[in-house]
Amino acid sequence: MDVVKTVDARGLACPKPILLTLEALHGMAGGEVVVLVDTGTAQENVTRLANKNGWVVTEEQQPDGSCRLVFQK
Repeated sequence: MDVVKTVDARGLACPKPILLTLEALHGMAGGEVVVLVDTGTAQENVTRLANKNGWVVTEEQQPDGSCRLVFQK
């Protein structure tokens, strides 16, 4: 069974979204991580972190203006 983790970082200022994402990714060799963010800065920083660590990122804009980032490896 694949590992799936979700991080809700909406309403949090950087660097908190990055720290929560790092915590979720810690020790994961693969699986899926979903990160919810609501600022462009958090979206860019968290995406950069995931890409740097070999995760493929899919961005899904939500109707409420937030973004759902799906990391897969």
